[in-house]
Amino acid sequence: MSVLIARDQGIASPALVPAEGDLARVHAVPELTIGLINNMPDTALKATERQFMKLLQAAAGPRRIRFHCFSLPSVKRSPEAKWHVESEYSDLADLKHQKFDGLIVTGAEPVAPELDQEPYWRDLTELIDWARVNTRSTIWSCLAAHAAVLHLDRIERQRLSSKCHGIFDCEAVTGDPLTRNAPAPLKVSHSRLNEVTERDLAQAGYQVLSRSAQAGVDVFIRQYASRFVFFQGHPEYDALSLQREYLRDIGRYLAREREVYPALPVSYFDATTEDKLARFEKRAKHQRHPALTNELPALTLRTDIAAGTAAAVLFSNWLQYLGADADAPLLAR
Repeated sequence: MSVLIARDQGIASPALVPAEGDLARVHAVPELTIGLINNMPDTALKATERQFMKLLQAAAGPRRIRFHCFSLPSVKRSPEAKWHVESEYSDLADLKHQKFDGLIVTGAEPVAPELDQEPYWRDLTELIDWARVNTRSTIWSCLAAHAAVLHLDRIERQRLSSKCHGIFDCEAVTGDPLTRNAPAPLKVSHSRLNEVTERDLAQAGYQVLSRSAQAGVDVFIRQYASRFVFFQGHPEYDALSLQREYLRDIGRYLAREREVYPALPVSYFDATTEDKLARFEKRAKHQRHPALTNELPALTLRTDIAAGTAAAVLFSNWLQYLGADADAPLLAR
């Protein structure tokens, strides 16, 4: 998938040729090339594309963005998702034949007990090494962040006692340009079973930019030839992303694909909905059957979740960083 993103004209195919009268304006506008390596589970594959395209479109300002989608070929896919990737995405081999200003790499659903045993591990580590010297900056999201620090510095993720799942108040702890003008607090979605700790990151030379009292480290960075940005959370999640994951996990419990009933996402549903879901949980544990999903109560979110506000700031600042060199006069560069 290769699309052209411009805030003032929607999302268009890069194959479309501008009208002659628009050529001067088009060539005067700075343009960035950004790749998304989308390794998310099949059920979230298309939603992830949309979320990142909307974020980039909102943050682009006057810039045009050439946006290319890829996926690691070794990530296991259903036939339908595999068809979508093969027909709509660019071939990963093409990535190394182009110069990218920025790269965004998502995690994949784990299938092995250890990250370095995942079937896509070799492809991912080759991508990490390539991105260090071939991008201005790369964002590593959630599990991809854990994989990157394991490969780069042997920082092992640690299993949490319970899933970190919900909307968490995060605090910017440095004056880094990436968190400039960030609201206080930054409300960020987290959804993970593991974490890397601030102590381990600091000892290895990483800089933490934001943290949560409940969820721990949120955003951290490391400077190579490329500026590596790591998200333990999912600032790109839309308002319903955590709901979809929660309902998916309930369905898996009822189908006996998981043994533990999922906990409620933190600070996400309103109080009335939480009461309804608590009653449904008791019923589900006594009448465990897939058909029970048809009797889930109506769900209402809290009014203060502010989904996307953190991402709006982070991605706007990230594009400004990427565009600083592109905006400079040619002789200065």
